[in-house]
Amino acid sequence: MRRGTKVAVGIGAAVVVVGGAAAIFGPGLYADWANSAAADEPTLEQSAVPLPDAEAAAGTWTVTDGSFAGYRVDEVLQGEDVTVTGRTEDVTGSVTVADGAITDATVEVDIASVATDEPNRDAYFRDTAMQAGEFPTATFELTEPATIEEGATSVELTGDLTVHGVTQAATVEAEVAGDATSGDPVQVIGSVPITFADFGVEAPSLGFVTVEDKGSIEFSLQLQPGQ
Repeated sequence: MRRGTKVAVGIGAAVVVVGGAAAIFGPGLYADWANSAAADEPTLEQSAVPLPDAEAAAGTWTVTDGSFAGYRVDEVLQGEDVTVTGRTEDVTGSVTVADGAITDATVEVDIASVATDEPNRDAYFRDTAMQAGEFPTATFELTEPATIEEGATSVELTGDLTVHGVTQAATVEAEVAGDATSGDPVQVIGSVPITFADFGVEAPSLGFVTVEDKGSIEFSLQLQPGQ
């Protein structure tokens, strides 16, 4: 009998940048501005500490405020490299820990709410690339229990990633930190490399901008115990 664990992740896809801004400011200046607007990769909070043991973490944990998910993708704009990130805090779900392992969880990300600093790019991502009206959420379903080692700061999550109505196998090396006995949230962060074509999403090439055919999913979850 397969045990399913769903961990929410948001996912990005190839998106359009605005050529007008590049034309006005020049591709170099636009690239510098766009790169400075990209969000940092998820990191563990400085106050976080390793989990004491899996028994202390046993129970149901709910995704709470402060969680986010999204994507990171590289573009080439008239010869200049640009990194784009999209984020959403619309992440919901729960995780169950029992018998020293993550045994069950359900987390979902609202694709339509993933946003960058550019509305036109977001509209393309939402309506054309991801077809959010037809495929409103992205999920990751664990296909086997994920063991939590005592004092662990990471856990390997192996399962099925579903995006844009397509399911592919994926492995996530997630970092975990927090005091499971304190009543405060435990933080889980991770990044998953993806190839957009594997999910039926085509990276656009518009002449002035080419989007790489690979990117990554990024997430940071705050899990609150006993909810």
